Amino acid sequence: MFSFFIRKGVRKILKRKDSDAGEKGRALEDVRASLFNQFRSSEGAKRQQQRICGPAVALSFNFLVAVGIIFMNKMVLQTVKFKFPILLTLIHYVVSWFFMALLKAFSLLPASPSSKSTPLSTLFTLGFVMSLSTGFANVSLKYNSIGFYQMAKIAVTPSIVFAEFVLYRKKVSFPKALALTVVSIGVAVATVTDLQFHVFGACVALAWIVPSAVNKILWSRLQQQENWTALSLMWKTTPITLICLAAMLPCLDPPGVLSFDWNFNNTLVIFASAILGFLLQWSGALALGATSAISHVVLGQFKTCVLLLGNYYLFGSNPGKTSICGAFTAIAGMSIYTYLNLRQQSNKPSPRQASNLPKSKLSKENGSTHDGHYGAESV
Repeated sequence: MFSFFIRKGVRKILKRKDSDAGEKGRALEDVRASLFNQFRSSEGAKRQQQRICGPAVALSFNFLVAVGIIFMNKMVLQTVKFKFPILLTLIHYVVSWFFMALLKAFSLLPASPSSKSTPLSTLFTLGFVMSLSTGFANVSLKYNSIGFYQMAKIAVTPSIVFAEFVLYRKKVSFPKALALTVVSIGVAVATVTDLQFHVFGACVALAWIVPSAVNKILWSRLQQQENWTALSLMWKTTPITLICLAAMLPCLDPPGVLSFDWNFNNTLVIFASAILGFLLQWSGALALGATSAISHVVLGQFKTCVLLLGNYYLFGSNPGKTSICGAFTAIAGMSIYTYLNLRQQSNKPSPRQASNLPKSKLSKENGSTHDGHYGAESV
């Protein structure tokens, strides 16, 4: 009799465990189905990206990857002696496309908006300027010092301001323009001691400025005003970028790629650089979607100052008092610019408040007109 009650109790416990396991399994299936449904629509995928990856997370992610890939690419081009910057960029995008193809195969790649919402010409332009921006950046890094490479980035800021004003009538307020000027002067002073460059490399750096500005503007604009996510936009534009990079190979890369020593160590370093290249493209797209083109450039200049001060405090390098003062000046300008951005965002009405405003007032505040064209905006 006693053993009967024991067996009965054991059966109840086993049934309860089976029931709990079934409930957990159904919960996991519900979560998986929910994620899958969110990725199936471009609107849901965009909301998911905004919820998970806010401005602080996106900028921090991009900052860490950008610092790593500068030194990694310098190692590939100088230590490993892989003197083919365009081919290196092409390898980066091939690896990126492979990773995105895996995500698509497992239904983890976010859905793209309909082809009617974004013209094909816009996607082609983005893919083209992306190839020029990344390819020219690596060529500049090959021939010029890191200081000169960062110095050329200063010209990107006024280029973005000018291009956004011409294309979208977007204006920068005077306090922000003053803060950006302080940032540019500080970075120029900080990097003035490391301006080693090659004539050809300097020409490439100058040619890189305009595509870099247009590239950042388009990435930010498409994600913020269309239902594009970073990965879906990368998936659509990467094939165009690959074709453009392949066409640039004979013009900008030196001959002799087949004679390169493709041993295990060299290949491993190049592959590690390609993985960082994918993460850089992804993190940069996330940052541009979460903030703006100008904020992304300011982040790049902040990275320059942090590297300079970090080498001074941690490794005992002596860039000189002038460079250190310039770095602190630039960081002060960046702090003011960030404060002005946060104050502007706090003054904006919340989505619930905005829904209660009259339509005409909303149009006026957003700088848009009823015919769908952009009006004058201020940043």
